[in-house]
Amino acid sequence: MKKLLLLLAAGAVLASAGMLYLPVYPAAVWVFDESKGEVVDRIPLVTGTPMSIRLSPDHKRIYVGTIDHNGIEVIDVATHKVINHFILNTPTKQFRFWNGTPDPQGKLFYTVSKEIEKFSDHYEVGKPKYTVIDLEQQKIIKTAELGKEEQSDNDIDFGRAAIEVSPDGKLLYQFGEHITILQADDFKIVDKIELAKPNFPGMEHVHFGGDLDLINEPGQHFAIFNSEDPIVHNKVFGLARFDLSTRQMDFTEVGPAPAGIAGLEVTPDKKLAYTVVENGKHGNKRCEFWAFDLTTDRITQKEEVPCRTRFTLGISTDGKKLYIYGAGFEIEVYDAKTLKYEKTWNLNVDVTYAGIVVTP
Repeated sequence: MKKLLLLLAAGAVLASAGMLYLPVYPAAVWVFDESKGEVVDRIPLVTGTPMSIRLSPDHKRIYVGTIDHNGIEVIDVATHKVINHFILNTPTKQFRFWNGTPDPQGKLFYTVSKEIEKFSDHYEVGKPKYTVIDLEQQKIIKTAELGKEEQSDNDIDFGRAAIEVSPDGKLLYQFGEHITILQADDFKIVDKIELAKPNFPGMEHVHFGGDLDLINEPGQHFAIFNSEDPIVHNKVFGLARFDLSTRQMDFTEVGPAPAGIAGLEVTPDKKLAYTVVENGKHGNKRCEFWAFDLTTDRITQKEEVPCRTRFTLGISTDGKKLYIYGAGFEIEVYDAKTLKYEKTWNLNVDVTYAGIVVTP
């Protein structure tokens, strides 16, 4: 059994039914009880429409980024109350950012932002910069220019490449075409892991995907990656784990890479995983659920599912249900064991394309 699977099994923790935190239009986060199948609370946002959402490692706070005036709101999970909120925009400047991460103490927020300055006859759009936001002072306290190689990971969508902070708060990690490791206090690059030539034979052009909140542990980063070997250019995808303290990376190759992958969701016992893949385009597009046994690295089941123009895959806290949602008014519920459709939860509100945070 590969090292990653041993680590996954060692960290297995069963979860009970929990809550879904859904960013919704025009300016709220709704709390949806999985067991009841209904909305149990509505958290109004002060700064506008939510477009990004991040759960703290201890699952006690939720950080929401809003797009209207480029604001940040902090929600206390226990009380469902907004305990901090502010906007970054001024009358003449906008500070666009997509995602980010708080430091271990929850005092600073690290992200990548673009400054857009308004003049009397035109706008000037600056280059993306590493950015530190003081959550107590409610303002940007530091920025730093990006290196040339970091531009590609941050220029589109204002830095969608995932950012993580080391457990001691001293280092930042940004996952893109390569892993960039920076000092948190001044953004100086202290190391770079060139994933074009990683430490496992025969694999090149590796790209880390998005964060998997439900299986993350403090000091660890899980992600999907795509890889292409240098000889026959066979493309595969797999699951990677990166230790933020030791910089050790382990991976498990899962299977051939399809045209598109809509995330990867792992059950609480870390034995099974699910994704939705799509192949073809337009009228020939075909979408399927793929189920994986992580103890054998095998695809165990496939089931066709209706394609949607934009969607996100989610999983219930107990791992028994799969959700398809995003940019719409509904959550479609599928049985994880059979991959068959069960029901639709109609929310009667537009869920923004920010994601679902599940907290046990």
